[in-house]
Amino acid sequence: MDMVFRLEIVTKQVYREIFDFETRNKAFFERVLPKRPNGYQQYDTFIVIMNTLMAEQHDGDYYMYLIRDSQGALAGRINLQITDGLSRKTGEIGYRVDEAHQGCGCASQGVKLILEEAYERYGLKKITAGAAKSNLASRRVLEKNGFIQIGVQERVMCIRQNWVDGILYQHQRRQ
Repeated sequence: MDMVFRLEIVTKQVYREIFDFETRNKAFFERVLPKRPNGYQQYDTFIVIMNTLMAEQHDGDYYMYLIRDSQGALAGRINLQITDGLSRKTGEIGYRVDEAHQGCGCASQGVKLILEEAYERYGLKKITAGAAKSNLASRRVLEKNGFIQIGVQERVMCIRQNWVDGILYQHQRRQ
C-alpha cells in the first residue's frame, strides 16, 4: 500500500526541523540539485534566509510547504512561487524529497497536493516547473501529474560543478 502524505505550511516553529532535514540530506541533494547558498549549513545563516522567505510568504509571493508522511515525519519540501506579480495567475513549483522517502510516492503526492493549493487556495491558472534533463525521477513525477514539456534550457543549472540542461514543464488548470 502506498504511503499517504499531507502538506503543512512552513512556520518559524519548524525551522530547526527543516535545517536538520537539509543537513541530513545535503550530500544526497547535491547529487541531483544545485548546491544551496554559502552559509546554508550554519543555523544562524539558515534562520536569516528562512526569515527572508517567510516575509515573501507573508506578502503572498512565495509559499513554503513541508510534505509529511502518515506518521508526521518530514518527508520532503515543496515551494510555490508566484511568478507574474501583477496578474497573480502563474506560479512555479520546486521540491525535494528526503533520501529515506525516495520511491514511495512522496514527490508525486506532494506535487498533486500543491497543484490543488495553487488552483483552489491561490487562484492560479498555470503552474510551471523545471527538472534537470538527467533527473528522470523528477521528470516522471511532473509528467505523472499532468505537466507537459514546453521547452529545454541549455546549461541552466550547475550540479556537481557541471552545467546541465533543464526541461521546462507547464500545467494548466482543467476547467
